[in-house]
Amino acid sequence: MDLLDLEGFGDYVVEKLFGFILKLLNMALQPFVNLIKKSFSQIFTFAKLTHIPGLGKLVDLALFENDDILYLPKGRTISINSPLDVGDQEIIPSRVVEHFIKKARHRWIMNSCLCRDASTCKDYPVNLGCLFLGEAVLGINQELGRLVSMEEALDHVKRCREAGLVHLVGRNKLDSVWLNVRPGRNLLTICNCCPCCCLWRILPFIRRQIGSKVTKMEGISISVNEHCEGCGTCTLDVCFVKAIQIKRGRAVISDECRGCGRCISVCPNSAIKMTIGSADVIQHTIRRIEKVVDVS
Repeated sequence: MDLLDLEGFGDYVVEKLFGFILKLLNMALQPFVNLIKKSFSQIFTFAKLTHIPGLGKLVDLALFENDDILYLPKGRTISINSPLDVGDQEIIPSRVVEHFIKKARHRWIMNSCLCRDASTCKDYPVNLGCLFLGEAVLGINQELGRLVSMEEALDHVKRCREAGLVHLVGRNKLDSVWLNVRPGRNLLTICNCCPCCCLWRILPFIRRQIGSKVTKMEGISISVNEHCEGCGTCTLDVCFVKAIQIKRGRAVISDECRGCGRCISVCPNSAIKMTIGSADVIQHTIRRIEKVVDVS
């Protein structure tokens, strides 16, 4: 079986599997959602299983094919590395999300966050669910959420940032599969993630070929300066991918960092700094996402 046949087979298996489950449930949505919630606690086991030869490849093709997902830094302005004669400049990463909300013809807000609901989250609002953009949202079951205006969508993501949630934006085939909508190219996912319940806590455990599809914004750099005292505050359930550790009395950030910036927010000594390499990073990020998703 060649690669093209394998890709088609992966799609076929997933579609038949979900179709079979829905049929068993007599097309009742709530039992299906409840099934997802009950199995959510097993996400780390699922992630480890993707290392099994053959199975991992099949999961990749069926659920994560053509994905490109970025974490945007937690609601903040970020300094741009500039020559001294240029002066200080700053950018606001959330403008990426705002761009796509304004461009989209169709916008859909979920009634709740499935991850936080399944985890019975106590620290972040369960009612601030994902935002989906694009023509494919017209196929989402109405029991899961509602179509909204541009103004409502903008207000929603603003409330998410104010609640301390981090935007994850991009094409995520897994969403088009479980929502049973097509085509995936016309569905843009904007998740609003907390560090305690986010699905992508599986990144340290999942097959690298899958995990590499979830990245930080290009050009972002997070560094630890001389003010670090090695207190360890930044390591206490702050980084969802465990990318920061204390070594030899100092915080060290690994390449697994996805640039969310939570460690910066909690550091009591302002010892962690985030910078971006150039002023065109917002437009570059927008162009990157537009290559894989069309929301118009």
